Amino acid sequence: MAFTYPSARRSDVVDTHHGRVVADPYRWLEDPDSPETKEFVAAQNGVTEPYLAGLPDRDALVERMTELWDNPRTDPPGWRGRGDDRVMVWTHNDGLADQPIYWVKRGDDPSAEPEVLLDPNTLSDDGAVAVVGAALSDDGGLLAYLVSEAGSDRQHLSVRRTDTGHDLDDRLAHLRFTSIAWYGDGFFYTRWPEVEPGSTAPVKDPSIHYHRIGDDQADDVLVYHNDDDPEPSYAALVTEDDRYLVLIEYLGTDQRNGLLYLDLDDHGSALTDPASGADRQPVPDAAWVRLVELGEAIHSFVHHRADDGSRFLVHTDRDAPNGRLVDIDLAVPEPDEWVTVVPEGDDPLEWVDAVAGELVAAHLVEASNRLTRYSLDGAVLGELALPGLGTVTGLSGRFAEPELYLGYQSFVEPPTVLRIEGGQSDVWAGAEPPIDPAAVVVERRHALSTDGAKVGMFVIRMADAELPGPVELYGYGGFSISLTPTYSPARLAFLEAGGIVVIANLRGGTEHGEPWHEQGRLANKQQVFDDFAACARQLVADGLATPGTLGIRGGSNGGLLTAAAMIQYPELFGAVVSQVPVTDMLRYQHFTAGRFWTVEYGDAADAEAFEWLMAYSPLHNVGDAGSYPPLLITTAESDDRVVPMHAHKFAAEVQHRAGGESEQPLLERVETRAGHGLGKPTAKVIEEAADIYAFLLHHLS
Repeated sequence: MAFTYPSARRSDVVDTHHGRVVADPYRWLEDPDSPETKEFVAAQNGVTEPYLAGLPDRDALVERMTELWDNPRTDPPGWRGRGDDRVMVWTHNDGLADQPIYWVKRGDDPSAEPEVLLDPNTLSDDGAVAVVGAALSDDGGLLAYLVSEAGSDRQHLSVRRTDTGHDLDDRLAHLRFTSIAWYGDGFFYTRWPEVEPGSTAPVKDPSIHYHRIGDDQADDVLVYHNDDDPEPSYAALVTEDDRYLVLIEYLGTDQRNGLLYLDLDDHGSALTDPASGADRQPVPDAAWVRLVELGEAIHSFVHHRADDGSRFLVHTDRDAPNGRLVDIDLAVPEPDEWVTVVPEGDDPLEWVDAVAGELVAAHLVEASNRLTRYSLDGAVLGELALPGLGTVTGLSGRFAEPELYLGYQSFVEPPTVLRIEGGQSDVWAGAEPPIDPAAVVVERRHALSTDGAKVGMFVIRMADAELPGPVELYGYGGFSISLTPTYSPARLAFLEAGGIVVIANLRGGTEHGEPWHEQGRLANKQQVFDDFAACARQLVADGLATPGTLGIRGGSNGGLLTAAAMIQYPELFGAVVSQVPVTDMLRYQHFTAGRFWTVEYGDAADAEAFEWLMAYSPLHNVGDAGSYPPLLITTAESDDRVVPMHAHKFAAEVQHRAGGESEQPLLERVETRAGHGLGKPTAKVIEEAADIYAFLLHHLS
């Protein structure tokens, strides 16, 4: 069939970058609220929605995905206290609820029935209001929870009693990417400057405040603000013994963070005691101690040891690209004095946690987790067995408590929670796989990239799948994010329909430590696209696919990946799905969270960075669209992380280069009442997944 695309006005807007004139004819699409943009969106959906609805596999995929999704899912619980004073809170989705429900159980009696504490599904008629974070108070009596509407990064906070299920009057606004750290009669949190609803202005200049329960937010104490630099962001945590407030300091998405701490033995009473007379005064700058500087290395706080003075256990890659755990004496905190507790090994040390009186360390081995137990002094206590080759999705516990709870999943095993105590583990919550794991083949393959590096891939298929078959090659390649085994009902439905799923562990992630990330960022970003192309060629060489049956998919930074790969290597692919993509590499930093990404991509204001950004920016390198494979771009109108203008401008440019019509689809799908994926209702997730996989199955023949 022939596709006729909406006519999008081309303006004469140009920018001059370092002496080079660059046209930006769709600048007007940066305003999401303008009538012209709304008309453009409606017109795009007017072409896309009927086409996707009529795809031959779509209805069957919706039906099968709904069946596969109808499986209970539970997250590891948080708890405080013991015996009759014990309070445990966790989230659970019976299967098809749009949002998971928060449950509470009081006391240690195993036969006691849990009760619903908070049901986010009652907060809106369409399931688009989600609880995106929560923290239980030290006595278990209160739950502070963060609410997002329509997938926005903007949040507000409420506080609920765990005994009655009623909210207090406390309500906090101006939040995003917010940590909650309980202390005394309140909690520390991250606050951002107030902006107009719907604003796409860059996000900057956060501060840390202390909220005492019952106070107005206007009276919250300023605990920390960087008066010299509005760029860094901050997250707060309180050590388990309530001795220190620790701030993690970030510059954008750069993992090389700083650490600061405040001695709460000296300053805590001024925050918590209304009779102190100083409870409204900001914490003085001089009270803060900087432990490590910003931008030097990764530093993740793990535990405060008070058995021999005051010592912090910190996971770091300083002088150890694959990571190590160090013991820092606060009396002599210089790096030369740090004592290694868990040494660097051949496999990346992903994280360390202090629970149940010991340390649990997770290593990445060929992009899946292995867990090892250590004493506080670094003695190996043994392995912590996992059900298979998969991913630890969460771990909850306290160092002073004997048990811990661990979330686990794999490509074929749905989310499971294990309860572990005294070296023994049992399933606390979980469900049987909806398809026989023995019928699914999961294997590890590798491709050689342009520089000779070996790039790993997970290949997942049904044992009886015909080869070559329709292949979804999925990648991300950035921001230190590693792609490890995760459970996806949508992918299972694709496998059952004859598809093959391939997950590529490209440069830009940390599957092989921080050097693997460094080789795929800034001036090295092109290497990520080359890695992806190498994986595609290897799949064809191995007989798993042909160029006509090989499709690619990625979201966010992965949407940038697939858009760039399509433009650079159109002959390699039979279909392309680019979800919530970053495509305008010259202007991304001017919108909402985009300014956080300059440490990953670079900023076009810098002459050197402009050259490499311009070389691969999808929007600025669209060529003859007639040579491109079928393309589906997805975005969401409430996405205030990767704002929709990226998808809109890219779709308009590709369709323009096709002459306004083409024999194969070059489409944009715009979701309403949804954002970057945060808290998206289950029903919307299924509808979008069915559209995407029906699109791939139809075109990968």
